[in-house]
Formats: sequence, structure tokens, C-alpha cells
Amino acid sequence: MSTKEIKTSSLDDMKDKFIGKLGSQVRDEYEHELNMEVLGKMIKAARLERKLTQEQLGQLVGVQKAQISKLESSANSATVDTILKVFKALKAEIHFNVRLEDRYLGLS
Repeated sequence: MSTKEIKTSSLDDMKDKFIGKLGSQVRDEYEHELNMEVLGKMIKAARLERKLTQEQLGQLVGVQKAQISKLESSANSATVDTILKVFKALKAEIHFNVRLEDRYLGLS
């Protein structure tokens, strides 16, 4: 039997190859979309943990159920103010980090 070496690649290498290099417009858009999708999933998970319907959360925040549904599928179109209101209504903390070159600035 011949032994064949399996080539492995990191996720970052695969993203570089198939999406674009880090810092390119296409890659930045991909990473942004991914982050907004994850944020939406976190909102949904927190809402379910609090045993709230989308309608109930919408009432707490002052928006329609449809906006909560849209937020949970992707927070892409939400304003920072709305996202903060949602997490406040869920009694959950959210922290933002800003990266300047090789440094992170933590904001709460």
C-alpha cells in the first residue's frame, strides 16, 4: 500500500484563496457579513434564553416583530443604537472592540 500525504490548509489560507486576501474589499465585506450573521444568532439565542417571542422583544425595544426577525437573520441593516437597545432589553451585555493596526481598543 502506498501512503499518501494529506495536504491541510488553515481556514485563513482557504479564505485567502477562495474569498480574497485579508484587507481586500471582497474579504472585508465577507468578514463583515459573517460578523453580522453571528451577531444576529447571538440576539436570537439570548431572546430564546429569556423565553421571549420576537413580538415581545420588539415591544420591549419599541420596534415591530418583523424588525427583530430581520435582525436575527442578519444584523446588517441595524443601527448600533438598535442593537444596544435589543441587548439592554435582553438584560445582556455587549462589548465592542476597535482594532487600530496591531492594537485593540476595548469599548463597553
